[in-house]
Amino acid sequence: MARPVVLVVDDDPGVRESFRLTLEDHYDVIDVADGPAALDVVRASQVDLVLLDIRLPEMDGIEVLERIKAIDDGIEVILVTAVKTVRTAVAAMKLGAFDYLTKPFEEDELLAVIGRALDKRSLEREVTFLRGELARTQGADEIVGQHPSMQKLHRLIAQVARTTATVLITGESGTGKELVARAIHRQGPRDPKPFVAVNPAAIPETLIESELFGHEKGAFTGAYQRKLGRFELAQGGTLFLDEIGTLKAELQAKLLRVLQEREIERVGGTRAIKIDVQVIAATNVDLKDAVGRGAFREDLYYRLNVVRVEVPPLRERAEDIPLLVEHFIRRSSREFNKRVEALSPEALAALQEYRWPGNVRELQNVIERSVVLVEGPVIQLNDLPLDVLLPEHRRKVQEADHLPLKSATEDFERQIVLRVLERVKGNRSEAARILGLHRNSLNRMLERWQTP
Repeated sequence: MARPVVLVVDDDPGVRESFRLTLEDHYDVIDVADGPAALDVVRASQVDLVLLDIRLPEMDGIEVLERIKAIDDGIEVILVTAVKTVRTAVAAMKLGAFDYLTKPFEEDELLAVIGRALDKRSLEREVTFLRGELARTQGADEIVGQHPSMQKLHRLIAQVARTTATVLITGESGTGKELVARAIHRQGPRDPKPFVAVNPAAIPETLIESELFGHEKGAFTGAYQRKLGRFELAQGGTLFLDEIGTLKAELQAKLLRVLQEREIERVGGTRAIKIDVQVIAATNVDLKDAVGRGAFREDLYYRLNVVRVEVPPLRERAEDIPLLVEHFIRRSSREFNKRVEALSPEALAALQEYRWPGNVRELQNVIERSVVLVEGPVIQLNDLPLDVLLPEHRRKVQEADHLPLKSATEDFERQIVLRVLERVKGNRSEAARILGLHRNSLNRMLERWQTP
């Protein structure tokens, strides 16, 4: 394994040599005499820790510390000085210094503080990596499908993955846009680094900026400590922004600046932090139409739409439903410790006839529910939700505002009856009791609606 790299910054050659003799058995040591040289090393090399003298020519240690953190906030910095003052120590800690050593100090003291600093850096890296691994594991399912549109999608993913360009994934809700983003990440050069996903629509509006860019301690009420945002957590890897069309105008402007300048500023912070992240955004709305309505920035749209990937809805590739069903049955059976093997031909035919407004996500939910509730190894027709067995009622209810009152009332009545039947697992006597109907009346209604 590569040894940690320690950069020593001191204008006294004797001090630099002393540090080298003390550290070279444990670390790779680079030493320089001033701040500009230190910044050049940080920009050009992988540095894990800096031992930084406060009193330097050209720029003092506090200024060098601030600039190092702007280049790579993950580098740990230990300040070294002959005279310790509270004011300087406070300033250093506010800028992110790990610790503060006063000359003279013992060799054991130096090695101990370096060890703690590197342990902290290692832990932060491990947490970031594990977050990415967890996200990758949770979304590691293959993109299942052999339809020509899916074959085209696979080819496009492979092409896009070879670049680090910004990507915009479009498609209806539930089509698997995040799976596509993860596939691009896994097949690309950033795969060893984190994949971090965030859905701004699922975060309270007051917290979105902090979630994306992080915040400093005391930036607002409740900010008890510094927090890294999703951009920093994805450093070197990929940030997936789902439902990008929900971002408010102010955050759209800030995101545009990040994409242009490749740097962020934490909430409550005063310095820019360089970021190296590939951004993949996704939307289920027409962003170009949103631009025309003034709901989305045109310049941000074109910045995001460098490479466009469209994910087809499930209804346009119904031939893939058997493959998806087999995949979800196998996974759900393993997850719920069930021995479910297949669907009956009648049940599979019903799934293929359904239009799937919720796309692959809806199919996955239907299979999971069926696996949980079925008692045998085969999911039968009657094990499927009534919404799937009678797909037309959902469409008609949605269009009720265009129907005559009698038709709209009947469709609403049917929706209520079917929901009750589903809740009691098809027990007509129990459903009639809940609805306040005679069983014969309920049977006549179901016969009229051609319910099995």
